[in-house]
Amino acid sequence: MLLIGGAGLIGATAARTLRRTYPELPITLGVRDPVGAAALVADLGRAEAAAVDLSRRDLGLDPAARFSAVVVFFKDATLNSLRFAQDRGLGYVDISSAAFELGPQVALAIQRPDASAVVMASNWLAGTSTAVAAHYGAEFDRIDAIKVSALLDDQDIGGGAAAEDYERQTGAGPSALQLRGGRWTWASGDEAKEVFSSVDGRPFEAAPFGNLDVLSLATAFDVPSARFEFAVGETASRLRGEAFSTEIVIEIAGRRRDGREGVFRFRVVHPEGQAPLTAQGVALVVERLAGLGGLPRLEPGLYLPHTVVDPGRAVAAFRAMGAVIEEA
Repeated sequence: MLLIGGAGLIGATAARTLRRTYPELPITLGVRDPVGAAALVADLGRAEAAAVDLSRRDLGLDPAARFSAVVVFFKDATLNSLRFAQDRGLGYVDISSAAFELGPQVALAIQRPDASAVVMASNWLAGTSTAVAAHYGAEFDRIDAIKVSALLDDQDIGGGAAAEDYERQTGAGPSALQLRGGRWTWASGDEAKEVFSSVDGRPFEAAPFGNLDVLSLATAFDVPSARFEFAVGETASRLRGEAFSTEIVIEIAGRRRDGREGVFRFRVVHPEGQAPLTAQGVALVVERLAGLGGLPRLEPGLYLPHTVVDPGRAVAAFRAMGAVIEEA
């Protein structure tokens, strides 16, 4: 397993998550400085660090090296990591591309459709929000709208790569893709902002964000309206004097299978912030890419995470590692 950026905050957490579940899985951390990753390598066991050069199609790696899949934890503007995976027939997952910048990645996948399984998992926290929404969405026989609102604590922006992703996606793509009334539109400016209630009822002004939740939720449930938005601020746990957490509020409007109609709220909270849930989201996708744990290995193709990860399995995994997931 090649984890490019595997020594960063999210990458290291994902590596440890994989190691707990799969003690014998060989892991290679693709990094700039292998020496700097030595402590993590020793901690993981059955691991090594290798210098990765994204300017090269072969990434500067030993041609004899063998991997089960390639995971990238930051934006690879060269897409040489994808070419590397395609050249070797390896599964590939990216968690850092917004909807407005998918074109080059999709084009490479279309050009070589039989080369690799490519999972575009740039949903919030590597598919966490989509998986939970899909889990509860199965309780409805009609869904009119889905809205996902995330609160990112201002002390939990993440490491350098995460900060770069945040700045690029909010700066280079000021308009966010959304589905409203059956029409795909690009929301921008103050008129696109809305107010949502966080898990403790406080109002936050949120802006629409162009990650891939909208694509997943709109297609999974064939809904006329789907929106993802987020705000940066103080989470409820930090307001209480505790450490920052991460919070997600999911609103589903429609009719449940028991006959109730209305707008129903569900919430996800993890007391350790965004990293654990993101890591677990990656691990769930990697299981399918590499065919781990008895799961079928993905065939070559282009995928969104909701098409490869079972929502019930995902929710159970998130809860097992400390997330509170419940109807609000």
